[in-house]
Amino acid sequence: MDIEEKLKQIKSRFEEVNTAMSDPSVFDDPDKYTELTKERSDLEELVQDYDSWKDLHDRQEGNKELIEMDEDAEITEMAKDENKEIKEQLAKLEDDIKMKLVPKDPEDSKNAIIEVRAGTGGDEAAIFAGDLFDMYRRYADSQNWKMSLMSITESDKGGYKEIVFSLEGNEVFGKMKYESGVHRVQRVPATESQGRVHTSAATVAVLPEVEEVDVAINTADLRIDTFRASGAGGQHVNKTDSAIRITHEPTGIVVECQEERSQHQNKEKAMTMLRSKMYDIELEKKEKARAAERKSQVSTGDRSAKIRTYNFPQGRFTDHRINLTLYNLDNIMKGDLHEAIDALRVQDNLDKLNELVED
Repeated sequence: MDIEEKLKQIKSRFEEVNTAMSDPSVFDDPDKYTELTKERSDLEELVQDYDSWKDLHDRQEGNKELIEMDEDAEITEMAKDENKEIKEQLAKLEDDIKMKLVPKDPEDSKNAIIEVRAGTGGDEAAIFAGDLFDMYRRYADSQNWKMSLMSITESDKGGYKEIVFSLEGNEVFGKMKYESGVHRVQRVPATESQGRVHTSAATVAVLPEVEEVDVAINTADLRIDTFRASGAGGQHVNKTDSAIRITHEPTGIVVECQEERSQHQNKEKAMTMLRSKMYDIELEKKEKARAAERKSQVSTGDRSAKIRTYNFPQGRFTDHRINLTLYNLDNIMKGDLHEAIDALRVQDNLDKLNELVED
């Protein structure tokens, strides 16, 4: 990848955007003005980096000339010393620029719908699913995200057979998308009298929340059933058929929502879940195609892949995709996912950067 050529193109586009924004007629089109303002903001930092890169490069070339002329021993030595520093500064700046040149995933800014389901392991798997939900709830609090419950199926011994919730806020999908996959837990269950370590699992699916314009759904393809809600909500839920189940007959996708008191609200949430599931099917196909073409460590597109192990006896957290091992499991289960998610985002960007370099 020719960095200078790429940066020249960006600066040229930046100047075009500035010219367009100085045209008085742009204020008559608020949407266009907003679009240009966002694009200018996205480009500005790279333009500043380009100016810094050019300044360092010019100083480096000037010092090379002084070194070649070698007219004054002291000046020559100073030029050599400065070029050593400039070389390090350029290397760091170029690394930063390369990361910024990685195209932003348009899905990252979306809100997300999270589904946590108990897998193998019976009651212990349901308890672990509850632990994962609590971990995500605390992480969401640390990010100032808003959480809304959509569907809950509780387990008799605690935890959840399934829990579905939405997260709303800044860069939700961009951070949570790395949680999709199978999470495995190794620990001694509370019901284990012999003190043996059991292995259980829960699956997590993270879907980008999409608008009606993103997914076309023919209402003729839907079967909508109402039923009496159970669980939280007091006596009201037992008296009315407020819960909604929607089946998309061509694909067989089924979604339910019963957490709201009104049938209308439950139907709205269920439709949001359905759109996200249908959108995610296409997203998964794209990720698998990309993974087949490029060896991406993080975005494999395989939602059934075993991605994590939570080993309680050793206090060990392992993410198998990037061979990350941390020994602060207690804090992680309390919502401190920052180190793990940051590491996954960095690796994902490096994978994308390698694709750009190869192209």
